[in-house]
Amino acid sequence: MTRRAAYLDLTHQELEEKIQEGLKRLQSCAMCPRGCAVDRLEGETGFCQTGRLSRLASFQLHFGEESPLVGENGSGTIFFAGCNLGCLFCQNFDISHRAKDSPEVLPEQLAEAMLELQRKGALNINLVSPSHVVPQILEGLALAAASGLRLPIVYNCGGYEEVQTLQLLEGVIDIYMPDLKLADPVNAKKYCLAEDYPKKARLAVMEMQRQVGDLELDSAGIARRGLMIRHLLMPSGLAGSAEWFEFLSTEISKNTYLNIMDQYHPCGQARRYPELDRTVTRAECEEAVKTAKDYGLARLDRRDQRSLRDLFRLL
Repeated sequence: MTRRAAYLDLTHQELEEKIQEGLKRLQSCAMCPRGCAVDRLEGETGFCQTGRLSRLASFQLHFGEESPLVGENGSGTIFFAGCNLGCLFCQNFDISHRAKDSPEVLPEQLAEAMLELQRKGALNINLVSPSHVVPQILEGLALAAASGLRLPIVYNCGGYEEVQTLQLLEGVIDIYMPDLKLADPVNAKKYCLAEDYPKKARLAVMEMQRQVGDLELDSAGIARRGLMIRHLLMPSGLAGSAEWFEFLSTEISKNTYLNIMDQYHPCGQARRYPELDRTVTRAECEEAVKTAKDYGLARLDRRDQRSLRDLFRLL
């Protein structure tokens, strides 16, 4: 039997309590580890450049996600503008760093985007860069569910999360998908403006695993519930892949679903830094896959990626 989306088991009152708690946290914003403490309910903005309403960059069926999210119909991605990270190499730099170029949307508009993606046949609602707009997402989701939304929810984030905010999402999110970035605090500060990123990301992944466990697939190989990890390889080992793989193996689960991503290319302000101003090499990709295997992580995403597609023969 196909697993029912988690939020459908919440009562209206339970969901409303989550919304109100989230809105309270916006008043002196503590949604993420930045702790900007601005009053977003009054339209003030902090690091994420987002006030009371979320800003929507785009929504569409997406076929470039991990295979268990896409199937034949595609993943229903909703791209929020703004971000709580300041990655100088961001692959979506314009969206994440220039939030105010995207329009604010009411909860009703967000709900309608979810419902439209469902009507188009999406397998899930894939929330991209959601960390700074959790209460707004909950408001939209409550309206969408009341109007017939039934799809599982994917929380597709950069990993820079506050555990207390994630706890608000327990019983709401079906699939957590953080992208583990830089394992070294010095590099995290330099390239993502977040020295505490490694610590916060580890705590966040532990909470996500506690809530949803290892990834569960249905009989068609489609993701229904669980944790999926992304890891973007970077030139010269700057991402600290071995450290992340050791963490996943020893503190999360050797059965963790892992996507080792090789598509890094210099974006945003990356070309200002010689060490970031190139793509990753085949040798670096090969070493990452081998290291994952050495740590017992063999449940790797097998999309047809250019330089990685042949490397899975190592496993």
